[in-house]
Amino acid sequence: MIAQLISIGNELTGGQTVDTNSPWLAQQLASLGVRCVRHVSIADELEPIRDAIVEASRAADVVLITGGLGPTPDDLTREALATAMGVPLRLHTPSLIHIEEYFKRRGRTMHPANRQQAMIPEGANAIENPHGTAPGISARLSRAAVFCMPGVPYEMKEMWQRGVRPELETGAGRLVQERILRTFGMSESEVGERIGDLMRRDRNPTVGTSAAELIISIRIVAEADHAEACQGMIDADATEIRKRLGDVVYGEADETLATAVGRLLIERRQTISTAESCTGGLIAKRLTDVSGSSGYMLQGFVTYSNEAKSRLLGVPSELIATQGAVSRETAEAMAEQCRRASGTDYAIAVTGIAGPTGGTPEKPVGLVFVALASAGKTIVKELRLGDNLRREQVRDRTAKAALNLLRLSLIRTC
Repeated sequence: MIAQLISIGNELTGGQTVDTNSPWLAQQLASLGVRCVRHVSIADELEPIRDAIVEASRAADVVLITGGLGPTPDDLTREALATAMGVPLRLHTPSLIHIEEYFKRRGRTMHPANRQQAMIPEGANAIENPHGTAPGISARLSRAAVFCMPGVPYEMKEMWQRGVRPELETGAGRLVQERILRTFGMSESEVGERIGDLMRRDRNPTVGTSAAELIISIRIVAEADHAEACQGMIDADATEIRKRLGDVVYGEADETLATAVGRLLIERRQTISTAESCTGGLIAKRLTDVSGSSGYMLQGFVTYSNEAKSRLLGVPSELIATQGAVSRETAEAMAEQCRRASGTDYAIAVTGIAGPTGGTPEKPVGLVFVALASAGKTIVKELRLGDNLRREQVRDRTAKAALNLLRLSLIRTC
């Protein structure tokens, strides 16, 4: 079976909102063995929506539509579907009762415009919406089963789970499962070179890579008649990829460098503190974004000025005067003094030039020093991130490099 996805809304085509529904639905379809071949975004205009529905229904077995089911004049999905089907809209009384009760439970009066949300094409079925006013719609058109769902993500997801997925499960094809490995510290081209033979398109599983702000993701997708076969193929490829890439692989699925670090610190019952200049507390934020981080993250300093580095951390002002605030020596002193002040097993320190101003020929924008202090040892890494990055990119990449330095140190001292 193949599917097409249609997202409705001027906010999508105008760029004010990013469509997150389609990627999520495509993943859900894949888990059912339904291959998604196209995503389309359409403005709130009747004829383009109708034409997109007609075209998709002729080409696919399943058409999923999100958005355009609200109570305002620009919510045209139900009318466009009825026009595509060549039928009128009819009032669905159970849906109207649901909408009226929705407002009554909240002590509000239903606006007359909400009545249009209970209108569905003749011959179609309504799909209950437990979290909102707009019912979904299911219908047949040409070769396709068509499902219309709200654009609000949490309403859409609940409707999918309750009203759409069960309908598709009985007719779905072979099972498709996937796993995503996350890597840091190696370019996408080098990753591709090391696992190139696993990325052939004639293989099952298929393996592909994607890059986003230095994180290289490796997606393994297997297809089989049952879950055990899929899992076996994915496990074999994941093991081989980890073998070839080693410590570059830091986690799976939605795991971040901060969650990977947190897991290692908890396992080792060790603690961390931070002293940040150019990142302005970003590293501490990412560490504490993780639930349970109070078990290992004890303290953080944001010492942006030279005076703060000396007053709060005890970095000698003479050292800063002679070597500069952005220097290997200052980063080392920041890390060691931070660890001493916090009483932690490890301390991270960063100092650099985030830009776009402040650089010199000797110390350009993008120059950063990252230091990691532990008992009896301090490691300092010099980063040359380049002067073509935005300020937030320099800060982001510095934070990732610092967390990865800690992660590797934890792994290699186990």
